[in-house]
Amino acid sequence: MATFTAEHNAFRQLVRDFAEKEIGPYAEEWEANGIFPAHELFMKMGQLGLLGVEYDERYGGQGADHLFTVILHEELGRVGPCGVAVGIGVQTDMATPSLHQFGSEELKHNYLVPAIKGEAVCSVAVTEPDAGSDVAAIRTRSVRDGDNWVINGSKLYVTNGIQADWICLLARTSDEPGNGSFTQIVVPTDTPGFQVHRKLDKLGMRSSDTAELTFTDMRVPVSNTIGEINLGFYQQMSQFQNERLALCYAAVGSMETALTRTADYLKTRHAHGKPLIDNQYINYTLAELSARLDILRHYNYAAADAYIRGEDVLRFASVAKLEVGRLAREISATCLQFHGGVGYMEEMWTARHFRDSPVWSIGGGPDEVMLYVLSRLDGYHA
Repeated sequence: MATFTAEHNAFRQLVRDFAEKEIGPYAEEWEANGIFPAHELFMKMGQLGLLGVEYDERYGGQGADHLFTVILHEELGRVGPCGVAVGIGVQTDMATPSLHQFGSEELKHNYLVPAIKGEAVCSVAVTEPDAGSDVAAIRTRSVRDGDNWVINGSKLYVTNGIQADWICLLARTSDEPGNGSFTQIVVPTDTPGFQVHRKLDKLGMRSSDTAELTFTDMRVPVSNTIGEINLGFYQQMSQFQNERLALCYAAVGSMETALTRTADYLKTRHAHGKPLIDNQYINYTLAELSARLDILRHYNYAAADAYIRGEDVLRFASVAKLEVGRLAREISATCLQFHGGVGYMEEMWTARHFRDSPVWSIGGGPDEVMLYVLSRLDGYHA
């Protein structure tokens, strides 16, 4: 069972204060702009030690336990907007875990240290137009030419892609069949041949920039390889678990705020001579959703405990990710419904929350992939 110490609680207050001051007041502006100022925000976060809480102190990290990561993402999700929370999550738990675990000292000094300080924005590029959840179908190729990789291809749905200074790229480096044909490579975005092909116009999470990227005869040193050549698929699968857990932690924070704000609204909105919150159907529904959210929160904590013990968290991450997506959709729809007509207006936070909710079931692997993973882990297949 997760045990939060006084130090954990102080960190929670630090993150909450930061998010309420530096993120919350700008939510609507960043949503309208379709982007948040990552370089500016990350510099402030780096100064507070919020971008590498678990990473080695040699690289500017805090060397803290995984519960600090849980707290970070819960609080970022709690304040919102969700797009910013996800953009930060890419920096802390989606683009950098492989580099920290497998990267050379040179790579860590050149790319991880600036990311932890907030001096560089980073991203991860895996998905392609014809290769989403089927990672093994990736076509972006990296061919060795002496001491360089020559990279050609494209990547899609890249969060932070517009602003990234470097990208953790997964590319095909062998024609051999199977999963041992891919390599993770650090790609600086100022390299000739790199291009942001287009900024994507999303339904929700609009405050985070998402891009389609192209690579044309782009030459990157072989020394930018993360870990072993042709083992990138397995490294990325490990990195996915960090990503999914971070998403689950943030989603719980977001759902908690949605229920609280809805209850506050229903206490002030009167119908038939009494507050709407006094309607038994309404307060029972909120109570049930809160109970289910509490179960999910503590499941997240159990996953965090397993992670701290060094156990394989594939099942934990898959179950949590599946349930987070389903509950997020239900809570967002219920909160909108209980606000009535005003909940359907863009001026009300419920509209944004409703549009944001589907991504919890899509980003980091859709529900169907989670079910595929679980069916194989449990032996529910031929």
